[in-house]
Amino acid sequence: MKVFDSDDQIRQAVKGAGKQMLFFTAGWCPDCAFIKPEMPAIEAEYPDFDFIQVDRDANIEVAQDYGVMGIPSFIAIENGKEIGRFVNKDRKTKQEVESFINGLPA
Repeated sequence: MKVFDSDDQIRQAVKGAGKQMLFFTAGWCPDCAFIKPEMPAIEAEYPDFDFIQVDRDANIEVAQDYGVMGIPSFIAIENGKEIGRFVNKDRKTKQEVESFINGLPA
């Protein structure tokens, strides 16, 4: 999973070609800690996505850009355009994240 140092670096990464999955998280978030151990397996299942970790507190401008208040949350981007979001404050399971990704436009 990619981690960038600034909001601008994240914004540049999602402008590019291909598919990106923004994973909004924070160190204090217990529901984020619940899904985090599953993330390497999820990434391995979906190699067509570049997964980008976004710390909601450190990257508050990006979180505001996408209207993300609840975490953990996921936003799928393709060729610079949002193609789907799984955004709320609820705990997410590996199966729920996989169902979200499987339901995205091909």
